[in-house]
Amino acid sequence: MRFSFRPPTRPRRRGGPAGLALAFLTCALAPAPATAAPAGPDAIHCTHHTQVRVPGAEHQRTACLQELTTAGTVASGHTDPADWAGLTPKDLAVPSGVPGLQIDGYFPDTSTTNTNNGWNHDAQFVIRLPDRWNGGLVVAGTPGNREQYANDRAIADWVLSRGYAYAATDKGNTGLAFHRDGKEPGDAIAEWNDRLTQLTRAARATVARHYHRPPSRTLVTGMSNGGYLVRWQLENHPGLYDGGVDWEGTLWRSGGPTLLNFLPQALRHYPVHAAGGEGADAARRALHTAGFPAGSEFLWPYHHKVYWDLTQRIYREELDPGFDGPTEAGTPFCAPGTPACDADYDYAARPREVHKAMKKIALTGRIGKPLITLHGTLDVLLPITQDSDVYARMVRQAGRGSLHRYYRIEGGTHTDALVDSHPEQLRPLTPCHRTAFTALENWLTPGHRPPASHTVPMPERADAATLLSTCSLKAGSDTAP
Repeated sequence: MRFSFRPPTRPRRRGGPAGLALAFLTCALAPAPATAAPAGPDAIHCTHHTQVRVPGAEHQRTACLQELTTAGTVASGHTDPADWAGLTPKDLAVPSGVPGLQIDGYFPDTSTTNTNNGWNHDAQFVIRLPDRWNGGLVVAGTPGNREQYANDRAIADWVLSRGYAYAATDKGNTGLAFHRDGKEPGDAIAEWNDRLTQLTRAARATVARHYHRPPSRTLVTGMSNGGYLVRWQLENHPGLYDGGVDWEGTLWRSGGPTLLNFLPQALRHYPVHAAGGEGADAARRALHTAGFPAGSEFLWPYHHKVYWDLTQRIYREELDPGFDGPTEAGTPFCAPGTPACDADYDYAARPREVHKAMKKIALTGRIGKPLITLHGTLDVLLPITQDSDVYARMVRQAGRGSLHRYYRIEGGTHTDALVDSHPEQLRPLTPCHRTAFTALENWLTPGHRPPASHTVPMPERADAATLLSTCSLKAGSDTAP
């Protein structure tokens, strides 16, 4: 594989972005209990762990652990809580009782944005191999611009407790200045796809070497940017996987809509709405027209402060650095009419090379293996009508509808940590992801089919504990847009 991405110490633009840390990601079946698979012929003790080698890794470090979930890895130093901060509800249960082998390492790369493990080296990965293995492998890319441990609470803990081997990548570049990586616009995001493909191949070989047989099932999953990677992998490398679960994946599409279409609308109209006065109601309607759903207004102040501005500027810089000339990632919270202000950004009017950069990372809908998508109806970072509704149509138009199920989760938003602040108005998506994952497992079993695509209603009179532990994908008619 070729990786020719430049390190951020040699940026293609000058300056530095300012802003808050980006947390951009970021069911009639009940989730299986969070318990490890029973000991049996596949139980392996990791006494000889030094013999395990990850193909293609430039460097690796192995550890035989009594606990592979965050119930143990936080204390042992084999995860980084900063990687997954803000992605899950505070009361999400943490399974335990999963001993096994953890391999941390990195593939050859030239960029140095990831400081985990003291390596200052990108293309880092983590592979976890439980002693009690169920025969399967789950691979994931991270949400936002986070590092390889970002899914540990939301995804890894649960799949490990069910006996899966698990592997995750940092996608090859991290942090708010991720766009400095690569020679041309779009290269940094394109590398994400290559790195997940690379990790999947390496992890499959590592699993086969460790357990003395290849995985019987390889599943790919992830949230937000990680969900985008699921879509892209099943479109471009379906032979590597048996299926995937896309948790509110980012939609990149050369003709739009993408976040470069709707986030400028939020930056333009929200300040007018927030100021009140005679223009406030028109601004609110403009936000609804742009895709931000009615009823989500209580989430707008937080997203304006934390997400909308920063997300627009750094992703626009990755795909269209010429918009603001020598300035890097624009001017934070600039007023419309200010020169090179992202509130005035018009993707459709940008030069051909910008659309060419978008095509480099664009999705088509031509999936080749079963895919389940879930997305919250109150997502106001990636509004559902501008993202997963569109992708579901793309899949059907590509003639792949029989391979897709799409569940619109009423009351879900982009990051589950916001449920703690708004428990009466939001529901967590983590249990819905787990139920969707179980639905995919059943789908891959001959004779089983998941419920038809539909909107999953908000449960009536459900307490917080119930919402954190269950999510019912009730069977219904196919009502996806």
